[in-house]
Amino acid sequence: MSGEIFFPIRLSLQVALVATALLTVATIPVSYLFARRRFMGRRILDVLFSLPLVLPPTVLGYYLVVLFGHKGVFGAWLYRVFGWTPMFNWWGAVIASVVVAFPLLFKTATAAIAAVDPHLEQAAYTLGHSSWKAFWRVTLPLARRGILAGVVLAFARAMGEFGATLMLAGNIPGRTSTMPLAIYNAFISGRMQEANVLVMVHTLISISILWIVRSGEADSDYGK
Repeated sequence: MSGEIFFPIRLSLQVALVATALLTVATIPVSYLFARRRFMGRRILDVLFSLPLVLPPTVLGYYLVVLFGHKGVFGAWLYRVFGWTPMFNWWGAVIASVVVAFPLLFKTATAAIAAVDPHLEQAAYTLGHSSWKAFWRVTLPLARRGILAGVVLAFARAMGEFGATLMLAGNIPGRTSTMPLAIYNAFISGRMQEANVLVMVHTLISISILWIVRSGEADSDYGK
C-alpha cells in the first residue's frame, strides 16, 4: 500500500483513538454531573456543549483558530511558553475531533447514566460506599452499554472530521492529511483510484463501527 494511501489511514486512526481517549476521560464525569445534579448555569452549559452539533465545521474551525492559533487566546501562550502550536500539526486534528465529537458522547453518556435508578446508588451509600466507589461499582457497570455506544460513535465522528481539521491543522500531505482530507485531495487532483481505495476503507470502517453499536443494542434488548 503506497504512502499516499497508508499515511492518511494511519493518521485518521491515530487521531480518532487519541481524541476518543481524551473525550472518554473528560466527558464521563461531566455527563455524571449533568445526569445527577441540578446547578446554576446548567442549561447554558448544555446549550454550549451541544453547539458543535448545529454549527458548521468551518465555524467551529474558525473558533478553534481564534483560541489555538499563533495569536489565539491559548495558542499565543502555548507558543510563547513552549514554542509549540497545534496549528498545522496533527494535534490540531485531535483538538478539532475532540470538539466535534464531544456532543455525541456527552449526550449519549448523560442519557445512559440518567437511566440508572438513583436508588441503587443510595443503597450503595448505605453500605458505606463513597460517591466515587458507588459510581464505579454501580452506575458505570449499569450504564456501560450506552456509554460504549457513545464512545464508538465519537470515534467514528472523530475519524470523519473534515472542516474544523482543515481550518486548524491544515491539509498538508504526509503531515496533517487525514482520510477525509486525502480523499478530497485525490478527487480534485483526478487521482480516482486513490480516492476509491480511501473511500472504500473509510466506508468499511464506518460499517464496522455501526455494526458494533447495533450489536451492543441488540444484546441489550435480548438481555431484557
